[in-house]
Amino acid sequence: MTEKEKNDLFYVCSLIEYTARKTKNKRGRVVQCLGIEGIQKQLKDAEVNHCLSFEQVSDEIIEEYHIADGQFDKETKCKYKVPDFQDIGKLYCIMIEDCAKEGQEAQEIMSVFSSFISDEISDFQTDLYYQNPSYLECSYREGYLLK
Repeated sequence: MTEKEKNDLFYVCSLIEYTARKTKNKRGRVVQCLGIEGIQKQLKDAEVNHCLSFEQVSDEIIEEYHIADGQFDKETKCKYKVPDFQDIGKLYCIMIEDCAKEGQEAQEIMSVFSSFISDEISDFQTDLYYQNPSYLECSYREGYLLK
């Protein structure tokens, strides 16, 4: 994967995280609304969208893909400072880079964000998002949190 592709992947992962927080949806719901074609489009457009605010691009995809507001709010009741959406985007990016076969990044985005690990990472009452990305990746591959 080229540096440009890595940057585009990071951008799209962060955009999904941002949009999910904004709409109070699970991350899997956002990628389901986008679908594979929408994810591929976001990867393709990422280089241009980098110069726009996340808020603007998120608003555009919420409207274009009809992403309704949900009730998955893991930020409001969190006792501790919630990690930045780009920090979480980077975490997803590392996992997807390691797990995706070449040319299958959009499918891996769909898989990772739709998996149990995404809901676990989004539980900001735990410290899971601070764990080593290798641990998260191995847990994702096994289908459960490893002990």
